[in-house]
Amino acid sequence: MRIAVIGGGPAGMMAAYAAAGNGQVTLFEKNEKLGKKLFITGKGRCNITNARPQEDFFANIPGNAKFLFSAFRAFSNEQLLELLQQYGLETKVERGGRVFPASDKSSDVIRTLQNMLRDAGVQVRLNTHVRQILTEDGKVTGIKADGKIIEFDRVILACGGMSYPATGSDGEGYAIAKKLGHETTELHPSLIPLVARYPEVCRSLMGLSLKNVKVTLWEKGKKKFEDLGEMLFTHFGVSGPLILSASAHITDYTFTETKIVIDFKPGLDEAKLDARILRDFSEMQNAQLKNVLFRLVPKALCEEICDRAKLNEKKAVNFVTKEERKRLVQVLKCFEIPICDTRSINEAIVTRGGVSLRQINASRMASKQVEGLYFAGEMLDVDAYTGGYNLQIAFSTGYLAGRSAAQL
Repeated sequence: MRIAVIGGGPAGMMAAYAAAGNGQVTLFEKNEKLGKKLFITGKGRCNITNARPQEDFFANIPGNAKFLFSAFRAFSNEQLLELLQQYGLETKVERGGRVFPASDKSSDVIRTLQNMLRDAGVQVRLNTHVRQILTEDGKVTGIKADGKIIEFDRVILACGGMSYPATGSDGEGYAIAKKLGHETTELHPSLIPLVARYPEVCRSLMGLSLKNVKVTLWEKGKKKFEDLGEMLFTHFGVSGPLILSASAHITDYTFTETKIVIDFKPGLDEAKLDARILRDFSEMQNAQLKNVLFRLVPKALCEEICDRAKLNEKKAVNFVTKEERKRLVQVLKCFEIPICDTRSINEAIVTRGGVSLRQINASRMASKQVEGLYFAGEMLDVDAYTGGYNLQIAFSTGYLAGRSAAQL
């Protein structure tokens, strides 16, 4: 059985490893090295997977989670970590179940995967650009790479999405799939910072990081996402873990009525927050409002909050009326930022959309259109939140595709 794997990312490497047990496997990568995108994940630390129970994974995959039941059953997060450990990679678990290499070096993960490929007997061909999959009578016959035709019985497409094109994920795999009769859903950036419609406010707060706040994403009056965590103001808008997760729930890419709403004090309802403000006022009766607000929010926010509440920040707190206090509470609980766009897909962690799942057998990752063709990784129309879930999707779908391709 001659098997070609196109793409040397996490999905492709795992697919090649899984297929090698029962076939002659060649892994093609157009870059000069394997795992180029993997190298920069997790800010260079590589968030390999998540240690949470498998059932928790589906709650963190907003894009077509049910399609992944078979893949996760075939190769779970526990099996992944056991396999990596067998090859000498030590790992550690951090906040939220995130799993990293103990060394904090993504290069160690890539080296481990390369060792796995070497021991499995996978032939790796770098700097080799596969531009076409050849078929005859609806069945794979080979590939065309750098102008040469090479015969193969089965091919696994694991070319990645469109995010970080400098690493090789430039969407070319979708074009190859389309030529073979596969449809692709609309492609958008996901897990990406958001651009404010009026960026001046965010620019004035640039660099300010907020913890333990609640962010809600609204589209045309409908709540699309809500969670507690961290976020960051930037020169163009907002970023940080909460914002990246919120971006995975955007459906209206015209951004006609899209906004995020920040609750700076999610642990207090309006009545309790008002009581807290009254207590602070009583303790600092002659102080200016901006100096008392500093007890509730970072100093950089005080001026903007006062402006939105239509209050003079220099006003003595013992002269602040009940109505003014009410406006202050409303701003602290409902700080709106209209959104007009996402950042470029070049900055996205993953691609939303991909090869239509209706044309793929979920139990085998096999094409329903072309016999002998399999898919894995970001090419599929599945996407998850940050926290190691997207890499686990790549490893699990890659493993299942490789195992299925190698079956006689």
